[in-house]
Amino acid sequence: MLPLDVADLTAEWFSAVLEREVDDVQLLDRSSGTTGRAQVALAGAPTVPPTVFVKLAPFDERQRDFVTSVGMGVAEARFYRDLASEIPVRVPGVWFADTDGDGYVMVLEDLVAGGCRFPTPKDDDIAWRARDIVEQMASLHSRFWESPRFEDDGDLAWLAPKGTGSAGGGATFVKMAVDAVGDRLPEVFHRLADIYIARNDDIVRLWNSGPRTLVHGDPHLGNLFVDTVGGDRTGFLDWAMIGRSPGLRDVAYVLCNSIPAEVRAADERALVDHYCALLGETGVDLDPEIAWEQYRLFAVYSWVSATSTAGMGSKWQPLHIGLGGTKRATAACDELGCVDLLERLLA
Repeated sequence: MLPLDVADLTAEWFSAVLEREVDDVQLLDRSSGTTGRAQVALAGAPTVPPTVFVKLAPFDERQRDFVTSVGMGVAEARFYRDLASEIPVRVPGVWFADTDGDGYVMVLEDLVAGGCRFPTPKDDDIAWRARDIVEQMASLHSRFWESPRFEDDGDLAWLAPKGTGSAGGGATFVKMAVDAVGDRLPEVFHRLADIYIARNDDIVRLWNSGPRTLVHGDPHLGNLFVDTVGGDRTGFLDWAMIGRSPGLRDVAYVLCNSIPAEVRAADERALVDHYCALLGETGVDLDPEIAWEQYRLFAVYSWVSATSTAGMGSKWQPLHIGLGGTKRATAACDELGCVDLLERLLA
């Protein structure tokens, strides 16, 4: 039986799932958001990890009902259980992961204890980090580009329906953001909101057109880490939004949502070209001009994601985080001419 609360994370349970004797369990920290989280110290056999990071269902009933309704926790646990070992990018090490109906649990590497750090927009190396993120994404995307594994009889068929905007596109959340924080945002925010609310279904269809691959789905800086021991390589955590979409979704999401505007504006076209070149080295042909238009289109997706977070107030993230992301994504869409692009594509 899978644990439902940190109280269920006993020495006996860890002994069973780790397949090595655990004598003692100490809860070091716990929190709850879109998942329940616990940092746990373990003692026992020599091969028992000193600490682990455990993810399980949210402790709050309302949060648990939301996560269950969209299947985020189960999707992430399936990723760690079935797919993480073959992903060509750095992910947290997996000690155990499983699902049972709507229940799930993941016992993962304690990244902090392993010496990893978490990047921020203020880092001195943020321009280099953005390039490394794009390079890691190219490696991930090329591995699963138009893979037959997404077909009905493939082992990734469960991911095939998880496209961009597959949960309704977020128009309701955009409306909420207009009401909640619209007075703090510029005119272009309202132009984007008007066209998105009016043409939501059509924009979602645009997002899901063209060649698709496996995407992380939510690669903002808060879901990334830096393996300082393993060559300063960018790693990816929180795979709850994993899906099948055009790869530029991930690229635009992180650059427009998390990277400082001046760094993004100076480097983004070169980074998109670099991404295409890296795909080409693996045999994937993506024209840089088509990729650039996709990038601009998915800048709107980045904007919707940030705006939806702001629209939820502090229920998903502290309001200043959602509002900050919304301001960055709005500025990016303004500079990229995204309203004009949408009007042309939707004409």
